Amino acid sequence: SVWIDLTNDGLDQKLVLRADGTSVYITQDLGTAQMKYDDFNMDESLYVVGNEQDYHFKVLFLILDKLGKTWAKGLHHLSYGMVDLPSGKMKSREGTVVDADDLISEMVSTARQKTEALGKVNNLSEDEKDGLYYQIGMGALKYFLLKVEPKKRLLFDPAESIDFQGNTGPFIQYTHARIKSLLAKASYVTAKTSNDMALSETESDMIILLSKYPIEIEGAAKAYSPATLSNYLYEIAKLFNKFYHEAPPIFKEEDAELKQFRLNISAVTADLLKRGMHILGITVPERM
Repeated sequence: SVWIDLTNDGLDQKLVLRADGTSVYITQDLGTAQMKYDDFNMDESLYVVGNEQDYHFKVLFLILDKLGKTWAKGLHHLSYGMVDLPSGKMKSREGTVVDADDLISEMVSTARQKTEALGKVNNLSEDEKDGLYYQIGMGALKYFLLKVEPKKRLLFDPAESIDFQGNTGPFIQYTHARIKSLLAKASYVTAKTSNDMALSETESDMIILLSKYPIEIEGAAKAYSPATLSNYLYEIAKLFNKFYHEAPPIFKEEDAELKQFRLNISAVTADLLKRGMHILGITVPERM
């Protein structure tokens, strides 16, 4: 058999090949890593695997490094915590099997109930409603998981995740839809406004927050943390709603330049929410 001694690095001795020449788990991952590099010549490679495999990936990366694989410096284990449902752990090997299709169906059903209770989708066709409920349900599920730092263990509550208030996917989706409706009512067309305009504190805060988008994207990428971007998008949606309620109805504003300025802020907000949520794998409806 073939072993590697990693005790000087604070780890154990590791079997990499059985006496009969057959491979073990780590052997296959060593081969896969080499194949990935040979095929793609990657600068970085992310392994998105639960935190119960933390030790395995420490061993894997260290062995590759000791084998002289310079590209091993670009390997990263994106470790994430387990997800619990109110009824138990979402992990089949523990004996509590949670079918993803069943969970998604439950999310879509909950989205349907909560959306219909608001009474704002009566003008949509049945196909449009079905598409909307799916977008909301999946957005709620994805956002709830992504807004938490990956390494943290979390309790997923389907009902809490589909809330149109608070730090949820549907709240951000609803804010985007509200802005699109506002822009449509105002027959919005992009136009420049004066730089000398007097701004309210909230309007200034909006401009500052929106301008941070590239920095937030870069920070989330460097930290391998979708949570950074998720919570930034929530802050945008939350501040926009404050701005929306503080200002008079924008499309009724008599000062043409002030109206244009506020519509511009609204349009940029909708665009960044859509782009940011797209990065998270979440679609935002045009109407809700």
